[in-house]
Amino acid sequence: MKNINKILMLMVAVVAGFTIQSCVQDDDFTVPTSLGNDENEGLKKLLAKIDNGQVQLQTIAQVKSNFVQYEATQITSEIAVKGYVSSSDETGNFYKEFFIQDSPTNPTSTLKVVLNQVDTYNQFNKGREVYIYLKGLYIGETNTGDDVITIGGKFDTFDNDVLAMTANQIPDHLFRSTTTETLVPKELSLSQITEAHIGMFVKLLDVQFPIGLAGQPYIDPTDDFDSQRPIESCSDSSEFILESSTFASFKNIIIPTNGKGTISGIINKTYNGYDLVINLNATDDVVMDGNRCDPLFVETFETNFTTWTAYSVTGAQVWQSNNYGNPGKCAAMSGYASGNKANEDWLITPAINLSNVTGATLTFQTAQNYAGNVLQVFMCTDYVPGRNPTTSGTWSPISATISSGNSWKWTNSGSIDVSTAVGGNLFVAFKYTSTTSAAATYEVDNVKVVAK
Repeated sequence: MKNINKILMLMVAVVAGFTIQSCVQDDDFTVPTSLGNDENEGLKKLLAKIDNGQVQLQTIAQVKSNFVQYEATQITSEIAVKGYVSSSDETGNFYKEFFIQDSPTNPTSTLKVVLNQVDTYNQFNKGREVYIYLKGLYIGETNTGDDVITIGGKFDTFDNDVLAMTANQIPDHLFRSTTTETLVPKELSLSQITEAHIGMFVKLLDVQFPIGLAGQPYIDPTDDFDSQRPIESCSDSSEFILESSTFASFKNIIIPTNGKGTISGIINKTYNGYDLVINLNATDDVVMDGNRCDPLFVETFETNFTTWTAYSVTGAQVWQSNNYGNPGKCAAMSGYASGNKANEDWLITPAINLSNVTGATLTFQTAQNYAGNVLQVFMCTDYVPGRNPTTSGTWSPISATISSGNSWKWTNSGSIDVSTAVGGNLFVAFKYTSTTSAAATYEVDNVKVVAK
């Protein structure tokens, strides 16, 4: 009898243990196809309230309309929002936060969610459909002024930062459904990235890491918290930043520099909110399966373009180097000198050898201010360096995107096919003109020719 009682007591203890375990969300370390009773019941109640009109289900874009910059605003309306988790903390590159986007494919809006819970991927895995009951929560920024719109549970009275949902708030506000969707990354070139993409799972196309990073790990071992590695575009002159936490599990993995390809991840902001970056969910999302696009020719004008031909046809003003490039130095030309002056000035590359390639593309960047004639761009194969370009060379005009708007805004030219020069030498010329009526200022930087 005593033995039977002991066995019965043991069985009761085991059952009780399992019962308690099922109620503790932080200890759920699996990705379920079904939910625990408490969690399932909470979601059912929320969905019932949505169905009967007690709670309004809003889009992420509608919820974001409650955001007031520099403030943490408490949500007092009976509203909820649905989204799909786009980020994952499985590798340690995110901490006590995740992003949701409004659709598994072609997303248009996102929110950041902060919560006092680690290893959130066990419960809110990438692609998981999530509902948030918003009444009583706060919308704002975790670092005031960074413009990353965030949902949290508390706020800091000192600087109005939104703080994480507490462990006690999470069960009442944050619900996952049984649905996990496969996210299709939004495909972007580097020049297409904007703040509208913050929080989205995206795929950066036609990119590579600089060859100077060969043999280097994703994380600079001298960094304390966040580590940045540059990414360069193979389709234009754009660059971007991959930022990773020094606590990420992939910190010692070597960056793949043996090819070009795609990088998928989450667009985010640096801690200070100044710059856009991309954060990885996992290094499997870095696929470098194409041939590198290292340029046949590149000029950043750091050495005063000594190998170029700067030829002044008319006027006393000439192409010069200045310190306002993108970044560093650039080539600049202005026909203004105590008034507008008539000028015609050419800036011509040295011969670029295309004899061993089957195709090539040209990219560059320009910045402009003040009214005047639009900068013209030409190419040829028969120029004699140093001579007057109006009499030497059979020049063909190039269609390119040139900076405009009097704002000094650096503008990508777009990818320009110069394959007609294949088999010989390519010369590229920037032709500046001004009149006594108008003299714009143009800056040119990051001229690059890449084999196809």
